[in-house]
Amino acid sequence: MYDPTNYANAVLRYNQLVQQLAQLRQTYQEVVTQYNLALRMSQNLENMPARYQAQFSQWRNGSALDAYGNTAPWITGINSGASNGGYQQATTLLLPYSQDRLAAMNADELARVRSQYATVELADGANSTAIGTIGSIRENSQDIQNQITNLESDSFSSDTNLNTEVSVLNKINAAGVLTLRTLQDSNKLLASLLEEQTILAKQQRETTANTINADIQRQASLESNMTQVTSTLTDSLQNFRMP
Repeated sequence: MYDPTNYANAVLRYNQLVQQLAQLRQTYQEVVTQYNLALRMSQNLENMPARYQAQFSQWRNGSALDAYGNTAPWITGINSGASNGGYQQATTLLLPYSQDRLAAMNADELARVRSQYATVELADGANSTAIGTIGSIRENSQDIQNQITNLESDSFSSDTNLNTEVSVLNKINAAGVLTLRTLQDSNKLLASLLEEQTILAKQQRETTANTINADIQRQASLESNMTQVTSTLTDSLQNFRMP
């Protein structure tokens, strides 16, 4: 017996099934698309080392002849950062002025001597610091090189355990840390260079200031001498008598 209500419900359920089937087909297609994308992203480039691996120059330690036995400590310091007096042994000793000599100087000469002495002492300190900085970087260069080699090897590896999303992110983080460390070493070297340049600028300023001061003193002395000569000449002319 035909029942219009049951027929309407059946048609409604059929339409719902058709919509669910269409939704399932769409979901299936999306899953297949995501799977294919994940599959492509999981595939490594073939022959990575041959395509991208390059050779770079290795760190080289400083070296020098040692004819008179005064360069070896310097070389040790510049290769290891050790503070072993190498700079002092390889440079001329700065002798101190005696107290009697200092006491005999006028104020201008004493100020000039003290300034020049300070320039040499500051230069010695900056040079010693630069040697320590260079030596420390060289001392750690092999460890840094090993870490870079490990990172490079892991990046070019076809091992699936080294190419998971977390592994790749870890390698990126490691590369970022190594970059920061390298920049830090570069900044240390730049700071040492800037310190030495500052001392050189101080030395140039001293030379210029001493020249200006000497010219001022010469002008003052010349004016005083001319006044004295003029006064003496006037007196001589006024007191001159013919015999």
